[in-house]
Parts: sequence; structure tokens; C-alpha cells
Amino acid sequence: MSLRAHIAAQIAADGPMRVDTFMAMCLLHPTLGYYTTRPPFGQAGDFITAPEISQMFGEMLGLSLAQCWLDQGQPARFALVEFGPGRGTLMADVLRATRGVPGFVEAAEVMLIEASPALRAVQRETLADHAVRWLDDPTALPDLPIYALANEFFDALPIRQYVRDGGGWRERHVGLEGGRLTFGLGPAQPQPALKDRLADTKDGDLIEERSSAAPIVDGLGQRITAQGGAALIIDYGDWRSLGDTLQAVQDHAPVDPLHDPGAADLTAHVDFEALAAAAPCAHSRLTPQGVFLERLGITARAQQLATSLDGAALEQHIAAHRRLTHPAEMGNLFKVLALYPSAGTPPPGTEA
Repeated sequence: MSLRAHIAAQIAADGPMRVDTFMAMCLLHPTLGYYTTRPPFGQAGDFITAPEISQMFGEMLGLSLAQCWLDQGQPARFALVEFGPGRGTLMADVLRATRGVPGFVEAAEVMLIEASPALRAVQRETLADHAVRWLDDPTALPDLPIYALANEFFDALPIRQYVRDGGGWRERHVGLEGGRLTFGLGPAQPQPALKDRLADTKDGDLIEERSSAAPIVDGLGQRITAQGGAALIIDYGDWRSLGDTLQAVQDHAPVDPLHDPGAADLTAHVDFEALAAAAPCAHSRLTPQGVFLERLGITARAQQLATSLDGAALEQHIAAHRRLTHPAEMGNLFKVLALYPSAGTPPPGTEA
């Protein structure tokens, strides 16, 4: 049975399905889900993330975290954690770039939070030279200082969608119409958790809510407050959710999210205000990715690497730098939010 048939059968039996339930099934169904059945990253996959574009991305992030470690007294043991590590490329680049920081790699206990067995196998190969521990639960962090990365992690967490209707909200669902999967709306109901959004929305406005993110950020912030550390959260989105941002990508192109469940990546923009509100520690201002990387010296690093390149390799290198930093490409679309101890200073690159 295909995942589409499985979803249709469940809707026929139980009624319309919430959007977050639909997303979770599409991405993580044990035998038919997107992340459990295929390698999604890179040219051979459906999309390319920043670490796959250039090694410079991971280098900059690694050096920012290493400076935080130095500023916080160089704890002898700490957890170097990545949420949703993809193929392990980002962590590999971080570990390579920080080898020149005396004691950093030796003190790091590398931990990857990954739900997909297929991706864990790829990560194991990418990081074969390092001792790695995998965690199933993103809220189950060790009792250590935490230096964490979450690049394009929160955008894949399932969302619920609501449309404003007077003083209430109609939740968006996935249903069946003539045998086809379609979007529809439930009855208008009060939503106490959304009461603050009545002030900045009007009838017909759609907002998105990602409740599963709050306990993750809360647990991360608790560890940072109690033990020290820092976290860099990089994703596309903005300070506050407004509008339908659910999207599906297949073979590097947008497709209908309902067309072929399980065959395309499903994501939605991140509401960074909600993440900041859930963190029981200090947070930085929201910083465009391009600004963040330029503050960390990516242009100087790009120029250094360019001296050993020519021809097509040099052209690809220049294009990668532009793609990561230019406002018309990833530079403004992607944002960075840092978490850090309340008595500390923001990680380099996220300074106000």
C-alpha cells in the first residue's frame, strides 16, 4: 500500500486529518515516510542545505561555538550536539575547523539527534573518524554544557494551521473529495493558545503553530542556563508566523504537498518569536544568515580558498559564497537565532 492510500484509508475511517499529523506521517512513517526511505540531501536528493553548498558554512559555525567555549572558561567536557544532522557534513566541517582551537575537539562529546535509520547510516560513514553518540529524543540532553547546532531542523517539525474567523479559529485539515486529498477547514472554535494573535490578524488570515518545538527549545535552554554553552539555530522564516508557508520540494523543485505523500520533503517557515519565547535563557536578535556569516569572516575565508582554485572549481566556489550570503539568495531568507547564558554575551556573528 502506498502512503497516499494509507492516509486516504485513515481519513475515510476517522475523518479529516490535522496538518501536523499529515506532515508527521509523510516525513517519518516507519516504512513509507520521506526521511525513512531515501537520502534526501545533495544533488542526487531533493534539496541542498547550506553545509552541502560549501565547507565554509560549517567552518564559520564551528568557530563561533569554539569562541563561546573559550569565553566560558573552556569546560573540560561538553556535548557538541547537532539537531537533524543530515548527512553529517556540517558536523564534519565543524570538527575539522575547530582542530586548531587547543582542547576543543578533545573536550567535545559529539551527539547527533536523528530519527531516521537511513540517515544515521550515512552520518556514521561521514563521521567514521570520530566517536559519535546518537540520541532519539531531542529533549533528552546530557547533564553537560551544551554547544548546539540546529540547521534546517525546526522547519521540518510538523505544524498546525489556523484561519482567523471572528474571535475564533478554523483549523485546516487534510480530507478526501472525490478520492483526492484536499485541504479543508474545521468549525470556528476558540483557541486559548492563540489569543495574542487576535491583535495582529484579521478575518481570513492564516497562522501556523509548531507546538513540538517548545519543549525542545525549553530543554536546550535549561541546559544552557544550568551548565553553560550556546546554541545556533539557523532556518528560513521570520520573527512571527503569518500566512501559509507549508511547502513540498521534490527533485529540487516545488510540488503540491498533497500530490504524492512520502515522496517529497515537507517544511514550513519557522516562527522565531515562538522559539525565543520558549527558551529559558538569553537569546540574540534575529540575524540574517548573510550578515551572520560576513561578521564571522566568510569573505576572507572564501578569498583564501580561492587562491588554490581555477576554472570551473573557482566559479563554483564564487557561486557558493554568493548563494550563502547574498540577500537575493539565502542571505536574507535564512535567519540565525542564538541561545546563550543570561549572564553571557551572544555568540560571535549574532551580536546586536
